[in-house]
Amino acid sequence: MELHRISDVVTAIDTIVQTCEQTQNRAGYFAALYKRMTMAVAEGIRAGAFEDGARMEQLDIVFARRYLEAWQAYGQKAACSASWKYAFDGCLNQSLTVIQQLVLGINTHINLDLAIAAAVVAPGSQIKALKNDFDRINDVITSLMDDIQKCLEEVWLPMRWLTRVAATQQASVLNFSIGVARKTAWANATLLANMNHQQQRAHIATMDTMVYNLARKIINPGLGPQLVLSLIRRTEYEDTARTIRLIDTTVVN
Repeated sequence: MELHRISDVVTAIDTIVQTCEQTQNRAGYFAALYKRMTMAVAEGIRAGAFEDGARMEQLDIVFARRYLEAWQAYGQKAACSASWKYAFDGCLNQSLTVIQQLVLGINTHINLDLAIAAAVVAPGSQIKALKNDFDRINDVITSLMDDIQKCLEEVWLPMRWLTRVAATQQASVLNFSIGVARKTAWANATLLANMNHQQQRAHIATMDTMVYNLARKIINPGLGPQLVLSLIRRTEYEDTARTIRLIDTTVVN
């Protein structure tokens, strides 16, 4: 997959967004969020927000390639990671809320792909110098996730219940913390950066299993949270293309 600049990444992801919009594929929810994230990182690089802009662009490319290759493999019914297969399979589950769909993608991309990409871009002792920029890219994800939830709340008032439910229910889908995911991803990135190839393969397999198990909890968070999510789901628009466009373009100030 030819990705030389971050603009190539945006173009590649936008192709997925447009395809999903045309085919009413719910995988477009995460793709639209991811495109916005990539554009925000590109703007950050242009604005000098990162300590090493060139390195951050390379990280973004390696990071995106894992998602794009997983998407392509899944579409061709070829092998991909268990966690990405489960996340893409989840897009066929019409009972899931938009937030669940988004969190499924974020879970896999941060907890699996980001750690691997960081170790590739900054192997060995170089990984330490990446820490600040690694945290900043996660800050971008967090801010955009908040923005997307506000977008959804503008359209579906019951979405506001999520905040209240999260304060009282202990469920992975509602208490999913990008901060916790970031810490886990950084710990794994540090380990991978200092492993040989054989050790990396074994550890990545372990990571994939962990991410897959968390994804299962996102889809099946328990009876109490599931009842609330079911109510929210009943209020959501059935027009998948419209929701994709909302995530892709709407900004709440």
